[in-house]
Amino acid sequence: MSLHASATDELRAWEPPSDGQASLQRTFLDYLADHDDGVWRASAPAHLTASAVIVDPQRSAMLLVLHGKVRRWLQPGGHCELGDASLGQAALREAAEESGIAGLELAGGILHLDRHPAPCRPAEVEEHFDVRYLLVAPPGSEPSRSAESLDVRWFPWSGLPHGIEPTIVAMLAAGRERLGL
Repeated sequence: MSLHASATDELRAWEPPSDGQASLQRTFLDYLADHDDGVWRASAPAHLTASAVIVDPQRSAMLLVLHGKVRRWLQPGGHCELGDASLGQAALREAAEESGIAGLELAGGILHLDRHPAPCRPAEVEEHFDVRYLLVAPPGSEPSRSAESLDVRWFPWSGLPHGIEPTIVAMLAAGRERLGL
């Protein structure tokens, strides 16, 4: 199955928790229906990306990276690549690359959707349609900064960095709900 077909199937099967998330789901599915290349970085004026919030084994903290390009604390994530069988696999790959943590595990399917301006190709690509997941780190995980990040750090649920994006707060709230916290 192609990544495009896998993404379409997963988005169709997902049950959004709110009207806003359902609206994004329709937008993402409509884009994929109109763009055979919608999961690839080459797609314009938008494309799907995959990201994830990583929680520690005790589920008491989440890992964020200080993104080098946008200079804000974000969840790890990025563009799909040819070897990715699903958006969840793309999120796992990106999270491992950006956090330096091996052995991350998906905790369920799609967690949250977000539509935001794309910094990857200004004036050509306008938006990222980000499909977000929840990942759990294995015991003893120690993150390390990647070349794409200025810093990587665990944050307690009650100690988010100043100025964090509201959509990330919403994603974290969805993660806490999924974990029963």
